[in-house]
Amino acid sequence: MKKNVIMIANPVSGGIDKSEIIQAAANFAVKENLNLVLYETSADNDTAKIKALYKEFTPERIIVAGGDGTIKLVAEALESEDFILGILPAGSSNGLARDLGLPKVIEENLPIAFHNTFLEMDMIVVNGKKSLHLSDLGLNATLIKNYHEGSMHGRWYYALQAFKTLIDTDIDFSATISCNNKLTEYQARMIVIANSKKYGTGVVINPNGVMNDGKFEIIILKNLDLFVFGKIITGNMPMESEDITIISTDKATIKTNFPVSFQMDGEYYGAETEFNIDMAPKKLKVAIP
Repeated sequence: MKKNVIMIANPVSGGIDKSEIIQAAANFAVKENLNLVLYETSADNDTAKIKALYKEFTPERIIVAGGDGTIKLVAEALESEDFILGILPAGSSNGLARDLGLPKVIEENLPIAFHNTFLEMDMIVVNGKKSLHLSDLGLNATLIKNYHEGSMHGRWYYALQAFKTLIDTDIDFSATISCNNKLTEYQARMIVIANSKKYGTGVVINPNGVMNDGKFEIIILKNLDLFVFGKIITGNMPMESEDITIISTDKATIKTNFPVSFQMDGEYYGAETEFNIDMAPKKLKVAIP
């Protein structure tokens, strides 16, 4: 009897046509004598439909063709189930895939997604919402908001919005961080809540990040000029700077003196003044190289 594998594809993520990826996965499944069940997301009650599919086919493995948002959708829909997630990176934000060291070439990725061993990774819970990868408050979250509200997209437009955001948002905020039995106040332009090392651009923001150590890091960027912010979105930022503080913990509360923009895994969530952060250890089995 053939084993079932569910493939969940996001047809619109990253503006990438998924038909070639779906066909390559279907061909691989035939070759491996697997029964591939395809579901394409539509933003119409996806969570309930994914739960129903899982109940019907009870697969050991689920393949996702999409970005961080699609991975998070599946992880949240099936958080109480036991399965291995295989990733075929195909989104506008592939931060988790990049951090896991997954290849970009589909043919190299298929055997990993369908067969390889897994990492049992942690998730971070911020104000009740789960984050797989990186969240932040302040400047970068405002940039993501401005970028998604704009009429154009692409790398050059992103760079233009980064410059505009830095000029227009020339204000820092006061943040009181309670963790590890300490209460400390910081002036910051941006605070990152990180489960891993890199942004989707490949920039290392958290050199201490390990996705299955039961800890997350809070990275406080106290001063961000155009040079450093440029490094964050395009290159490798100077971690030795005295303007950067990194705290490792498993629970924290951040309170700000006014509502600050917040994003999680590349999705903007509005502005808040309080962020309650917890660790959800070993929440997701992800296939790795």
